[in-house]
Amino acid sequence: MGSKINNDENYLNENIFENPFKEIKISKELTNDSYVYLVQDNTFIIFRSINDILYLIYSTKNKSIISFNLINHKKMNEIKNPHNNNYITNFRYFFDRINKRDLIISISAQNSNLKLWTINNFECLLNIQKIYNDGILSSSCILNDNDKNYIISSNFNVWESEPIKIFDLKGNKIKEINDNTNDKTFLIDIYHDKKSFKNYIITGNWGYIKSYDFHKDKIFHKYSDNDKRSHYNLVITSREKIVLLIESDGGNIRIWNFHSGLLLNKINICEKGLRGVCLWNTNCLIVGSNEALIVIDLRNNKIIQNIICSDYMIGTIKKIKHPINGECLISQGLRDEQIKLWIT
Repeated sequence: MGSKINNDENYLNENIFENPFKEIKISKELTNDSYVYLVQDNTFIIFRSINDILYLIYSTKNKSIISFNLINHKKMNEIKNPHNNNYITNFRYFFDRINKRDLIISISAQNSNLKLWTINNFECLLNIQKIYNDGILSSSCILNDNDKNYIISSNFNVWESEPIKIFDLKGNKIKEINDNTNDKTFLIDIYHDKKSFKNYIITGNWGYIKSYDFHKDKIFHKYSDNDKRSHYNLVITSREKIVLLIESDGGNIRIWNFHSGLLLNKINICEKGLRGVCLWNTNCLIVGSNEALIVIDLRNNKIIQNIICSDYMIGTIKKIKHPINGECLISQGLRDEQIKLWIT
């Protein structure tokens, strides 16, 4: 389903690319106690709450959850050891429009434990234990469909992965998607198509990306280039009426037509080591790798800057609009690599 590069679709203009990172620098390390146990996306999350606080949420080596105010650079709250002495591997944020509240998911991958929290008073609303019997709970997110909220989870198992599982916010399992059996899944995400009003589930797996029709519980496309690499991270954006799926496989960046499944472009970056991806704008992609942030010109499909900045692999990159510093990047590497704020 789409391993051939399609050169007929003019999805990129010929405008001259201007590098926004010519004078990028680390403004400061935001944390001194953050810790990353597994290189995954969303090892920290950033969001502006309903009460207008710009939050950074991260975890520590002593297995706490920290909430941090990105305006005054101060810690707000600490939840100590919420996952029973297991490392917290990743987070997700969701604004619950039905109940008008900010929610976060925290995951402990190795014991397959998911907790749902409200930011207002940091109350634990839900604790789902042992979602998967074997392997790890690799990723999770929340989907709103027809004014109902659902938690979606994925499993990574070297031998045989369990299906995608879908729960309501009370912890009841609503259904499973069995078309992903044996997929070694690293990341799960959702995409809402505003034109068709359809919801899709997207997974990054060993060897390929998959998308699923949420209502039909079936594969929409398998985005495969016949490689044997781990597809860790992805972003979705629209350009010139085409929905683009941009993903990293550890060594390459691939750009797919989301709806047709056609491979539009493939950019070879390195042999291995690519992880986090972040769109700065429609022309510029930031990729995390071993020790560096890599700036890619999506107009001409080439690397334009390599910013050495870490002793470890960079797994999570986020762009924010800060009221003082303007547009910024925030990044985090593995282990004791602290969360960094970049300004241009």
